[in-house]
Amino acid sequence: MGTQVKKTHIIAGLLAHVDAGKTTLSEALLYQTGTKRTLGRVDHKTAFLDTHSLEQERGITIFSKQALFSTQRLSVTLLDTPGHADFGSEAERVLPVLDCAVLVISGTDGVQAHTMTLWKLLERYHVPVFLFINKMDLPVKSKEELLAHLQRTLSAGCTDFSCDYDALAEQAALCDEALLENFLASGTITKANIRELIRSRKIFPCCFGSALKLTGVTELIQLLDDYAPTLEYPDTFGAMVYKISRDTQGNRLTWIKVTGGSLSVRSLIAYQDLQGDRHEEKVVQLRLYSGDKFTAVEQAAAGTICAVTGLSATYAGQGLGDSPAKAMLEPVMTWRLRLPAGCDPVTVLPKLRQLEEEDPQLHIFWDSQLQQIHMQIMGQVQQEVICQLIRQRFGIEATLDDRRIYYKETIESIVEGVGHFEPLRHYAEVHLLLEPLPRGSGLVFDTACPVDILEAGYQNLVLTHLSERQHLGVLTGSPITDLKITLLVGKAHLKHTEGGDFRQATYRAVRQGLMQARCVLLEPWYRFTLTVPTEQIGRAITDIRTMCGSFDPPESAGVMSTLKGIVPAGELSDYAQQVAAYTQGRGQLQVTLDGYAPCHDQQAVIAGIGYDPEADVENTPDSVFCSHGAGHTVKWDQVKEFMHMSSGLQEDKPAQPALLTRNLRIDEKE
Repeated sequence: MGTQVKKTHIIAGLLAHVDAGKTTLSEALLYQTGTKRTLGRVDHKTAFLDTHSLEQERGITIFSKQALFSTQRLSVTLLDTPGHADFGSEAERVLPVLDCAVLVISGTDGVQAHTMTLWKLLERYHVPVFLFINKMDLPVKSKEELLAHLQRTLSAGCTDFSCDYDALAEQAALCDEALLENFLASGTITKANIRELIRSRKIFPCCFGSALKLTGVTELIQLLDDYAPTLEYPDTFGAMVYKISRDTQGNRLTWIKVTGGSLSVRSLIAYQDLQGDRHEEKVVQLRLYSGDKFTAVEQAAAGTICAVTGLSATYAGQGLGDSPAKAMLEPVMTWRLRLPAGCDPVTVLPKLRQLEEEDPQLHIFWDSQLQQIHMQIMGQVQQEVICQLIRQRFGIEATLDDRRIYYKETIESIVEGVGHFEPLRHYAEVHLLLEPLPRGSGLVFDTACPVDILEAGYQNLVLTHLSERQHLGVLTGSPITDLKITLLVGKAHLKHTEGGDFRQATYRAVRQGLMQARCVLLEPWYRFTLTVPTEQIGRAITDIRTMCGSFDPPESAGVMSTLKGIVPAGELSDYAQQVAAYTQGRGQLQVTLDGYAPCHDQQAVIAGIGYDPEADVENTPDSVFCSHGAGHTVKWDQVKEFMHMSSGLQEDKPAQPALLTRNLRIDEKE
């Protein structure tokens, strides 16, 4: 009796633009590898991985799921992801735990807008990619035409792996100079050489077929078996959290990939939650899921995907022992949650935090002034799904309305912000340097404070308070971004400094600095591709100009012309429907988020929102000092005269008057 060879385990993701046939391919993979005895169908609501009632009702994948199958060399955990752009953040969360990905592209539609978004995300997370070009049973374009299209739009490294090995070796050699020299000298290239090219994203194997007709699927499985790159893991324990969910009994599941060592039942895991609080909790159960069913195991080795019970405050994107990954996709719209009469929003809010745990990009927040709940939504489909989830999970008939653009704020000038918190028997003083960063940088926190002025423990406390909350700008009360905030100096009291004192001083210092700075309102901008009949390109150009967008010269291809450029997200609204109407269904608008840039109508937006930063008591820029045995408030524009220490920062010129810096953006070129 032969010895059973231990198989190498990999995590493979399945990604696609909606309707490319991804779920059909997952069914075919499971069927062809013997995991399933019958083929499920999306239209029959029998797909192995689309098990949630909302997925079956809509015929789309909404939640990432996993299945297990084996090839001759590999044991594979297949992670299926949503294809609809509204759930792009759900797809992105699995990318850091993938060893490779299969990107499904419709042979009838080619590379679409969300395909490009997924491609950029795969590049950002350095994920090796195999491409399956589906629906080749529908005669639209030839394999050669589609391959040229992929090489033009995605990468010149897209290579048809159906050719004989000698031809494949020659093509592979052209992707790497060192390998080419070796090939010219020896005339050989090994499978290990090709695996390394795939791992380093220099070559992208392409397989053509039809998942529905089971053509090309066996070839894809063989491609993975031959060429899927594998990883070496360290001996010390590490893990990446990529999802939070709940099972049918309401148990909280933390989904992880073990990235080092191993994890056993009853192990203690120490970690920090999003607020910086420390937890040390015991693993109660380790579950290996395939579809809706799981097997409980005693230990999970490195490279394993498993669901852990017993952890109460973990979050998606968290590296246990590492800093959290930054998400690239984010919603650009906020919606108000309208609750039925008699439903107290204060009692509903903690329940909604469960949904936010499972989808951190919802960013559910409480408007204390209006007593309203708001959340960020990617689009119309997600809006409908969220309302259905609230109804199913909590029995609440809620709706979403009052759609608004999700703005951000930053600064143009370097400024020092100061905060002092000294009611009776409390004490903390903080001086911060606020500096603008390039667009898309986010927030960066640092310290330049000598430890002989403020001990390291207090400095770490200030940095924690900077990172633990969402700081709001002073123009519209929108979150700040693209800033570096550095602790210059600080002061504590031997007897009277309590844990929360530096929190108060830090928050006030940030706001006091923003009140002085030259602030800029940022809005989301879309990169668009607009294709219309050539005779209507003039209408399209006029529309984009009216929306304050910009574009490259139109590209004409016979009866159709294409316009590419950027446009403020808030201006597009229902323009896709307008395009369909004025082109009688022949036109198409595709958009992807290009990032945040200065708002094209800043003054109108600021006036419309009417935010008063000095009336926002939860985000006050003022400080508290002690005088005659009692605390008293000092307004932000007078605080520096009362501060107990100096940072030594020399300002080149005095701060601008508060009215100008807070409410106007001054153009020095005028």
